[in-house]
Amino acid sequence: MFELVEPIATVTFSEVPNEAFLALGMRNYWDGYFAGRAAPLGMAPAEVVHAVFYNFADGEVARHIPWVWGKISPQEAIAVRERSSAAALRQMIGELADSPALVRAADLATRAALSAPTEGRVLYAGLRALDVPEEPVARLWHAATLLREHRGDGHNAALLAHGIGGTESHVLMALSLGMRAEEFGRIHHLPKAQLAAVVDGLRGRGLVDAAGGLTSAGRETKQRIEALTDELAAPAYDVLAADELDELVAELEPIAAAVRAADD
Repeated sequence: MFELVEPIATVTFSEVPNEAFLALGMRNYWDGYFAGRAAPLGMAPAEVVHAVFYNFADGEVARHIPWVWGKISPQEAIAVRERSSAAALRQMIGELADSPALVRAADLATRAALSAPTEGRVLYAGLRALDVPEEPVARLWHAATLLREHRGDGHNAALLAHGIGGTESHVLMALSLGMRAEEFGRIHHLPKAQLAAVVDGLRGRGLVDAAGGLTSAGRETKQRIEALTDELAAPAYDVLAADELDELVAELEPIAAAVRAADD
């Protein structure tokens, strides 16, 4: 489900929404990112957004929050994000946007997305408080976003339970992909000394070896975090019968494939 939901939800980080936010006075991509994604939290201070988003380095959120709220309100950001994300999704999937299969996928995904537990899921709970769009493409994007952030909140809990901080999570991801930490897109911009200190901390815990790769303990920790993330995400789909879940998978597969092809 992650592989099917993620492409649909993340159209919100593509060029059409970016241009929509820039047109409203955002200075760059990250202004629009933080305005759109943090909007369900209201005018929460940077410290709260940093805690909820979990994986940004210290100070990165504060470069955008609360500055963006001087240009756009959270309510406006929610509307712009929904409208532009639906437009981006429609553009990427072409004729599928008007198919009965998409309507059915939107209905099933929405049932799942509105059924998950909210306890400890701050960003998901904020999204749950929003109105569900009526238009099917927008509704599918909204449901995918709910499911994505429900999973994300659980992922943060899994990281926290294993003592893995935000920047550390990116280092583990990079190393699990066979990359050096300084090559990974989300952290390559960090000062070398800062990033080296994070790697050294993981090395001191036995998760990274002398050469800068994952140890067996590091790989096992990463695998446990991913398994727990899956486990915590699963209750969102309990509301669907087995045949409905199979149907949802079948309906989402061509939509997700079309998004991935367009994104490539």
